[in-house]
Amino acid sequence: MFDLPLVNVKGKVSEQEWQTRVELAACYRLFVIHGWDDLIHTHVSARIPGTDHLLINAFGLSFDEITASNLVKIDIDGNIVDPDTPFKINPAGFTIHSAVHIARHADQCALHVHTNETIAVASVEEGLLPLSQYSMFALASMSYHDYEGLAVNDDEKRRLQDDLGSSNFMLLRNHGALTMGMTIGDAFMHMYDLIRACQIQIQVMSTGMSPILVDQSIVDGIKAQANIVHSGLTGGQKAWPAMMRKVKRIYPDFDQ
Repeated sequence: MFDLPLVNVKGKVSEQEWQTRVELAACYRLFVIHGWDDLIHTHVSARIPGTDHLLINAFGLSFDEITASNLVKIDIDGNIVDPDTPFKINPAGFTIHSAVHIARHADQCALHVHTNETIAVASVEEGLLPLSQYSMFALASMSYHDYEGLAVNDDEKRRLQDDLGSSNFMLLRNHGALTMGMTIGDAFMHMYDLIRACQIQIQVMSTGMSPILVDQSIVDGIKAQANIVHSGLTGGQKAWPAMMRKVKRIYPDFDQ
């Protein structure tokens, strides 16, 4: 009942798939390190480059149990591709990921969280405010999606896709947050910025003092700078290897 099936697919999959598995497993462990996990709920999904297959967490595992080998390979409809895996996925949880991967084929990774701070900011009419440098990065590519109940209905997918558009940051009203990225590292950095922005907003507003809002003209000019700082060579590609090394120090087994 409490034993976790041990699997090892290293050497049985392509180099690209194995690298994606290692990075995605590291991302799940980073959720634990940063306190973004929610028992066995929420998901991070990643497309295997050059394929239409995705990797996602096995349902029922805590995020500190996820390894490169026990990630589940599925198609865009959520069907398990590897018949030998002992694990299942959460179909209800995959609805959001299916929708965004269909709409954003060029993006490799989607992160979804239920942190207190993102839910709080997503649950106020004003949404995210231009209060900090972190919020500047998010507001440069921000979208919102209204709450429609548990995300289990296929007919919600089109509305979610339309609301996401080309943005990399989304607040799901009364629900949480979603970020997209061309790489797993970029999607992680986007979520890091969004969560920090929400945390700071709650702290600022809790003082009861008059907040200083950044002028919209500055927000409009941030997008090009944000693309340089938190993606590509100076962002995800530089910070991400450091994050993976951190995971390896804390969780030596994640890449098994």
